[in-house]
Amino acid sequence: MSPEIKAVFESICATADLNGQVLEVGAVPGHDGLLSLPCLSHLDARFGINQLSFTDNSTGISWITGNANHMDCFPDDHFSAVLCNSTLEHDSCFWLTIREIHRVTASGGLIVIGVPSYVGMGPKRFINGSSWFDFILLMLARLFRAHVLESGTPTLGEHFFPKDYYRFSEQAVREVFLAGLRDIQTLTVMVPPRIIGWGWKP
Repeated sequence: MSPEIKAVFESICATADLNGQVLEVGAVPGHDGLLSLPCLSHLDARFGINQLSFTDNSTGISWITGNANHMDCFPDDHFSAVLCNSTLEHDSCFWLTIREIHRVTASGGLIVIGVPSYVGMGPKRFINGSSWFDFILLMLARLFRAHVLESGTPTLGEHFFPKDYYRFSEQAVREVFLAGLRDIQTLTVMVPPRIIGWGWKP
């Protein structure tokens, strides 16, 4: 996980002043996992679920091997926060995982989801003109009317872990992943873009 992404999750969760139990969907052990965020270290319990099996000796973290499409191991309205990052693009039935995330989050609980994204079209979305290379690309795009650059947008390349299915828009994060939550916010970071969205379950 990039330091930029981790810093955003840390800021969101620290500001939320969480208590109780937290779940990370698509959790991995070590520094790449969200359960290692400093702002979560004081919580009663931290749970991580992943289809892949991990062994980890971190104290205070319970690891569950399972499919997030059906998290029957957790009761309804259980977690004060559910976090998920760089996972839904690898989930062929991501909408089932979204349903389960909402189900297991307690009333008043926080949901934070990060996914690879895409933004508007055109070279200015990924060429900011601050270097000579950027300037040359912009001139070539204008000179040759490069339709690929004009109608394209940057997006994160395929990364099979173990499979890779989707990229998502800000609208999908806001209106699909976080539908029904209150105080919804989104933030686009990095190039290629990643979108992190969060909100509170009523």
